[in-house]
Amino acid sequence: MIQTDLSHVNDYFTPIWNGMMDMEKKESAKERILRVATDLFYREGIRAVGIDRIILESGVAKASFYRSFATKDDLVVAFLEQRHRSSMARIDEAERRYPDSPVDQLLFLFESLADRLAEPDFRGCPYMNTSVEFPDADHPGHRKAAELRQQQWDRVTQIAERAGARDPMELSVQLRMMYSGATMIGYMNKTDFRREYMLSAVRTLIEKQLA
Repeated sequence: MIQTDLSHVNDYFTPIWNGMMDMEKKESAKERILRVATDLFYREGIRAVGIDRIILESGVAKASFYRSFATKDDLVVAFLEQRHRSSMARIDEAERRYPDSPVDQLLFLFESLADRLAEPDFRGCPYMNTSVEFPDADHPGHRKAAELRQQQWDRVTQIAERAGARDPMELSVQLRMMYSGATMIGYMNKTDFRREYMLSAVRTLIEKQLA
């Protein structure tokens, strides 16, 4: 019986296969632009960052930029949608961790917020920041920020309903105000933020609705 050693064939094709995999994983120009813009917009503010800066740091040609995003407003909307996916993923994670306890899901969202507030690169809520930068309610960025933030808190209202709150909408609005206030305090002056105070207040609001 003839035995053939094919190890040299594997040695030949492995680098080619790896190269193909790398090509598949390589960012597209649009993905790279969005990644760079998301970081810059959140870190420095939307108005402070121009298109030329984004093109330079993303390493794409100007034509590639405008093929991906016709205007800066389109990029701002994409940035907000990107952040929205992260926000919704946190709610998904809360539901995965505590599938049988909506109360713990609500508390997890505030625990997660407290963790983020402690991070050195925390720059507040991207929805609120965008609304402040573009106060005109008809601006695409302002409209999108309001829309996505409402979607996020609609999910929280659903959790409050499953938790058995007497008035899920009222609890959701109360928690939203607590969340927004804590976000701004943590952004403006981290030393003023007290994790245990916030979580105690959240528990009090929830318990009042369940009593």
